Amino acid sequence: LEARLQLRLFERLPRGLALTDAGLRYSASIRSALAMIDEATRLLRPQATHLTVSVTPTFASKWLIPRLGHFTQCYPDIDLRVLASDRLSHFNTDGVDLAVRYGTPEVGTGLNCELLMQQCLVAVASPALFEGAAPPTCFTHLQGFVMLHDAHQYWPQYLAECFPGHPAMSARNLRFNQTSLAIDAAIDGQGIALANQAFVARDLSAGRLVQVLPLRLRLDKAFYLVWPRKAVQAQALGIVRDWLRDQVDSS
Repeated sequence: LEARLQLRLFERLPRGLALTDAGLRYSASIRSALAMIDEATRLLRPQATHLTVSVTPTFASKWLIPRLGHFTQCYPDIDLRVLASDRLSHFNTDGVDLAVRYGTPEVGTGLNCELLMQQCLVAVASPALFEGAAPPTCFTHLQGFVMLHDAHQYWPQYLAECFPGHPAMSARNLRFNQTSLAIDAAIDGQGIALANQAFVARDLSAGRLVQVLPLRLRLDKAFYLVWPRKAVQAQALGIVRDWLRDQVDSS
């Protein structure tokens, strides 16, 4: 630039550069023009689309969050907000665009609903829990371990399927209000937990957990995608739904 203008714009100092008087005048003259160029460039860039997804805390921490890096790489123009709560979020009041709901949701005429993920339960524990002892293979042996419960209380149903005809379990128990807490307690070696196989797949692969009993109990309840029929951001909503389905299919 100095060669083109045939002016010295900078003083070369031992510790850097400083503007000359000509450089100061030139900088003051072009500053507003540079700001206009910067603003025009910003307006040309695609603006991020904001989308709020409501999910349960365990679905968020054990399944969704480990996959969000892939989403942000694939769709940098979608600004995703994850609202994790056990409370049934309201689409209008809470500004929710898409919800992942567990159970057998009853939806009104203004909502769409489709199956996302089946609920398939497995019994899991840390391999450290069985150091010096064999994993339980029968009902009697199982009673020597702590059962980790969540709010859904599926242990009686699971054990009835696994050991038909046996009396109620008299093992020690720890109870949590979140499935994710029961899973974390299992990883910490505190007992045996029941969890959706999809929520513990990474921990099983990494060896942090092992499947204790062979039964995989498929439940009638499942995870569903729910969204308004009159979606405000239909294109972005479709992208997120497709991505969630693809992640389930590939897991």
